[in-house]
Amino acid sequence: MAKIRRSDEELPLSPPVFYVLLAVADRERHGYAIMQEVEKRTQGKVRLLPGSLYSTLKRMVVASFIEECEGDDAGQSDDERRRYYRITKRGKEVAAAEADRMATLIAVAQSKRLITA
Repeated sequence: MAKIRRSDEELPLSPPVFYVLLAVADRERHGYAIMQEVEKRTQGKVRLLPGSLYSTLKRMVVASFIEECEGDDAGQSDDERRRYYRITKRGKEVAAAEADRMATLIAVAQSKRLITA
């Protein structure tokens, strides 16, 4: 019988893993588009460099958080090496658990008046 893994057992996620999950949560993206999305969403505060991004993507595929797919512009791209990634059901569960964990931390920080709402 396969072991059922609980999402919260894999928390906390590393920041690059969480950023990638957020980047592919709404649509399939290739590596460069993931880098652009993360930089855009963080107002340039976070940049995922190619070397670390692609090793992170490989680990995430092995962990079943994301999977390779054909992509939105499959067949239209002039670069056949381009790989697209999409979030899996497992990836959504883990990302939601991490977001819940972070929301709890934010609530505590607000209650301690470390940050304002």
